[in-house]
Amino acid sequence: MHSIPPRPSVQDEIGPRLPGAIYCNVDGRFEVLALITNPTDAAQLLRRTAARWALIVRDTLRATGDPFVVGSVWTTSDYLVRPARTEYAPAA
Repeated sequence: MHSIPPRPSVQDEIGPRLPGAIYCNVDGRFEVLALITNPTDAAQLLRRTAARWALIVRDTLRATGDPFVVGSVWTTSDYLVRPARTEYAPAA
């Protein structure tokens, strides 16, 4: 009897793409502007019923790169350029 592999966790699917991170793949170089983990909101943004999360990103290689929503999982062809910012320097 074949067993069904466990479903990846949401964190596994998102990978290191937290707000402030920049990552690259074959489609471009993207800055993560927001991470939506509420499944209802993610499904509405992605226009699919089975979404568990969504990212709002902008392509940093395009001068007019407007933000858009993605729901693709982190794969071995994605790589991190800049990690998410967890702390910010105080304003001068």
